[in-house]
Amino acid sequence: MSLRQYLNKIKPNFEKDGKLHAFRSVFDGFETFLYVPNDTAKSGVHIHDAIDSKRIMSMVVIALLPALLFGMYNVGYQNYLAAGTLASASFCEVFVYGFLEVLPKILVSYIIGLGIEFAWAQWKGEEIQEGYLVSGIIIPMIVPVGCPIWMIAIAVAFAVVFAKEIFGGTGMNIFNVALVARAFLFFSYPTKMSGDTVWVAQDSIFGLGNTLPDTFAQATPLGQLAAGADVTASVSDAILGFIPGSVGETSVVAIAIGAVILLWTGIASWRTMLSVVIGGSLMAVVFEQTGQSITWYEHLVYGGFAFGAVFMATDPVTSARTDCGKWIYGFIIGALAVIIRVMNPGFPEGMMLAILFGNMMAPLIDHYVVEANVKKRAKRIKN
Repeated sequence: MSLRQYLNKIKPNFEKDGKLHAFRSVFDGFETFLYVPNDTAKSGVHIHDAIDSKRIMSMVVIALLPALLFGMYNVGYQNYLAAGTLASASFCEVFVYGFLEVLPKILVSYIIGLGIEFAWAQWKGEEIQEGYLVSGIIIPMIVPVGCPIWMIAIAVAFAVVFAKEIFGGTGMNIFNVALVARAFLFFSYPTKMSGDTVWVAQDSIFGLGNTLPDTFAQATPLGQLAAGADVTASVSDAILGFIPGSVGETSVVAIAIGAVILLWTGIASWRTMLSVVIGGSLMAVVFEQTGQSITWYEHLVYGGFAFGAVFMATDPVTSARTDCGKWIYGFIIGALAVIIRVMNPGFPEGMMLAILFGNMMAPLIDHYVVEANVKKRAKRIKN
C-alpha cells in the first residue's frame, strides 16, 4: 500500500466526528507537507499558481543549506585552529565536530517552534502554517555557537508567540521572526551573544574536538574593529568563511550560492538584495572618506551583512512589496547597518537592528509609493 493510499485510509479518523478529530490540524499539516493539497476554492476570485507556500519555504531551506553546511565545518575549523591541532585533523573530524555542535540547536529550534505552532493551531482549530520551516533553521544560523541551548529555546518560544502568532500567524507578522529571536537573545543575554568568548566552541558534549581553556578568547572582525584593534582575518578568509562569527553568516561564497538559488527560482527579490548592497556600499564610502579604517567592501563581507541581505531583508512577509518600495527599503537597511556599525560600538553588527527597523517602515514605504502612483495616474487622466 502506497503512502498516499494509507493517508486516504486513515484520513476519516481526523475529520469531523472522527475519533482523532482533535488532531485534525496535525494530520493536515503532515499531509500537505508530503503532497500538494487537492482542495479547490468554492467561491470568489483566486490566483492559480504551480507552487504553494510550503514549496516556497522548502526551496528557501534548500538555499540555506550551503551556508549551514559550511557553518558546521567552520565551527569545527575554528575549534581545531584555536587548539593548534588543525593540521593533524581530517576534514571529516572537523565537520563532524561542527555538525554535532550545531545539530542540537536546530533540533531544539524546530521542536519548540513547531510544537507551539501545532498547539496554537489545535487551540484555534486552524490549519498548521508552514512559515516556521524557514525561521526554525535560520535561528540557529544567526547565533554564536556558544549560545546555550536553553536560551535558544526561550528565544524561539518568545519569537513564535509574540512576533508571529499574536499577529495572526504566517503572512501576518510585522517583524522577521528569526531576527526577533536574535534580538531577544541579544538584549536579554548580551554576554552570550557578543564579546570574545562565544564564537568558538570550547567544549563538546560528545567528547570530540578540543577542550579549550576557560580564558580562551577570539573576537570577530567587527568586534575587533569596534574595540579599536586591527583585524586579524583577511578579506579572502571572510569571503570564504574561515573567520569567527555566527554559524551561518561567515561564508559569502556559500551565501552567494543560496542567493543564486533564490533568484533563479524567483522566490527572492533582486531589487531588495541589490539595494541593500548599494545602500551599505555608499554609506561605507562616506565613512571611509572621513578616515574610517574599514573599507566599503569589507563592510559587505564581514559579519551578517551578506546573510541579512540575501535571506532576511528579502523575507516577502516583512519587506516592502512594491517594486519602488523594495529599492527604498533595501537602501535604508544597507545604509543603516553601516551607520550603526560605525557610530555605535555597542552594536558592532548593525544588520539585525537595521532589518528590524526596515520591517517597521516597510508598510509605510509601500503606502507612500502606492499613493504617489495613484496621484500620478489621476493627474495623467485629468490632463
